[in-house]
Amino acid sequence: MEIYNEVMEFLREFNLITVAIRLVLAMVIGGTIGIERGKQGRAAGMRTHILVCLGATLATMIGFYASDVLGYGNDPLRVSAQVVSGIGFLGVGTILLKGRFQITGLTTAAGLWCAGAVGLALGAGFYEGALITFLLSVMTITIIHRLEGSIRKKYSRFGIYMEINSDKAVRRAINFLEEHWKASDIQVTAPRSNTVGNVGIEANIYNNKFASTPEEISAKLEEEDFVVFALESI
Repeated sequence: MEIYNEVMEFLREFNLITVAIRLVLAMVIGGTIGIERGKQGRAAGMRTHILVCLGATLATMIGFYASDVLGYGNDPLRVSAQVVSGIGFLGVGTILLKGRFQITGLTTAAGLWCAGAVGLALGAGFYEGALITFLLSVMTITIIHRLEGSIRKKYSRFGIYMEINSDKAVRRAINFLEEHWKASDIQVTAPRSNTVGNVGIEANIYNNKFASTPEEISAKLEEEDFVVFALESI
């Protein structure tokens, strides 16, 4: 325990060796967090996470350098406080809305923010917090990712769009969706086919344990005489 305390006391000092250790750790940790995102083909992959973690680490050390070495007497964490906001804006750029239930980039944005926070911890010499957060982050994007996927398979939802041949059949179509498929958030819209007289209807369907696929539900809907066509809505 005494050796551990001595080592940690040295690592928390501000010198060339500890600066290099913090930056190298930032590169390794940031890159490891970003590997999974890169495998998923996300815009922010390993290199982006490395740069975010490195930049956050350096920004924190700049504050301590200005305060301890140059003696400016400023709050050493003022610079790092602005980094948190900056990474937030960077993360927003990775979030895309593709459809009613298709929002991508949230995990990537959270990963960038987390990598930045780890970098701040490294820059301040808080190695324990940085390493524990790193391990939990990797666990989250690997093991928990699989668990989340299995949960989604059991309790997923998707949108259905169907087009009916008359506005007189709107109430009948809505009742059919509610009674047979427990649909919610039903909306009457303009027909996507632009066919005069047709009416479009969009609805959310909760697909408990994948009882039916969107294709199967669409086929069932098209068996009704008032339905022109039906498909999954994105």
